[in-house]
Amino acid sequence: MTIQSTRIEALNDDPLASGNYVLYWMQASQRDRVNHALEYAIERANEAGLPLVVGFGLMDDYPEANERHYRFMVQGLVEVSAALEERNIRFVLRHGHPAEVAIELGRDAAEVICDRGYLRHQKSWRSQVAEELSCCVTQVETDTVVPLHVASTKAEYAARTIRPRIHKHLDDYLQPLGRGEVDHSSLELKLDGMDMSSVDEIMDGLKLDRSVGPVDEYFVGGYSQARQRLERFVDDLINDYAEGRNEPADNIASNLSPYLHFGQISPLEIALAVQSKPGTRSENKESFLEELLIRRQLSQNWCEFTENYDTYEALPEWARKTLAEHAGDERQYIYDRDELEEADTHDPYWNAAMLEMKKTGFMHNYMRMYWAKKILEWSPTPKQGFETTLAINNSYFLDGRDPNSYVGVGWCYGLHDRGWTERPIFGKVRYMAASGLERKFDIDAYVDKIADL
Repeated sequence: MTIQSTRIEALNDDPLASGNYVLYWMQASQRDRVNHALEYAIERANEAGLPLVVGFGLMDDYPEANERHYRFMVQGLVEVSAALEERNIRFVLRHGHPAEVAIELGRDAAEVICDRGYLRHQKSWRSQVAEELSCCVTQVETDTVVPLHVASTKAEYAARTIRPRIHKHLDDYLQPLGRGEVDHSSLELKLDGMDMSSVDEIMDGLKLDRSVGPVDEYFVGGYSQARQRLERFVDDLINDYAEGRNEPADNIASNLSPYLHFGQISPLEIALAVQSKPGTRSENKESFLEELLIRRQLSQNWCEFTENYDTYEALPEWARKTLAEHAGDERQYIYDRDELEEADTHDPYWNAAMLEMKKTGFMHNYMRMYWAKKILEWSPTPKQGFETTLAINNSYFLDGRDPNSYVGVGWCYGLHDRGWTERPIFGKVRYMAASGLERKFDIDAYVDKIADL
């Protein structure tokens, strides 16, 4: 088993300390399978002759998260705990701020390994841990196939500019990752942590925003659930992906984005499963891998190199300029956030999309674009539209609050796109119309499908 050195980054200059264990502070990569950070931590623990502990800090007020997000995540963490126990690794879940929990556990550690996040607060937490601990803290990137800085060291303009940079390195990184064994069990270590036997009991102990409820009927968290969805996609759906992925009623999709968001499955595992599927036409594989490897990493690239990635001001200058020029255009319809969240508009297609989001925590990707474009069209100002779109997106989608969310919403306002024919309200920002849905798809079938929910 070889973990590429380009995935590994020292976050401080401190040496290996005398400690009782090596700590893997799990945060973004919530899984025990195909996890380079975990496997590297196993290697380091064995080299030091120490047991390995995996720690996780569960806070009440994770930015913009609510009961829907927490339940999905906790379901996955309970499964992670059991999987690690089978590998003689103690999983310690503590109620508290992630960085503070990592520091508490890290004080008795010889070394701390962490996974990598691309959002502002995730990077800040890792810096805090590295600064406050007196042992070496090492970050291992495991939620991309090609490490971010290997592909690019600046914010890329569009998919067409990052695509060749990723493809240049794919063969080097699209490689299986083995599973190591610890030489020393940590199961008997005396470490306080939350009881991992019940998802409901963990959830009951948290002070959460419970205004948006769970969606267990449609999505249950955890690696085993992600793996089942992956196998169904590869076995039954991928042969129709290139042609059928944009048909909302059929939902020819992997439905793995919530699991990717919480790190419950590795993009490497998904890519290898798709790539190795025999009898699949190349255009279907290429179409899916374009979304998984190129578009997803373009989003991570944007958040990594753009400090204010979640603001209207971060949009391209040309887009803000053209939207400003048309900010005073007459709008036939204007809806406030409450009306939008109640799916109370004149547009039955938009209402169906909003209901799908509220009911399932998911929405077909093409409908996501239409959904966001219409909020721009129906808002008093483009900035207010942007902020409303992002707020609703992050509240209801299981995969909200993700680099893909910030870039997906931004794209609807001109990010990673070009100017189009100028028109009212949108200016030169790309426009989408209900007539386009009617022309391209069986959109009435989609509306009927959502009504059946």
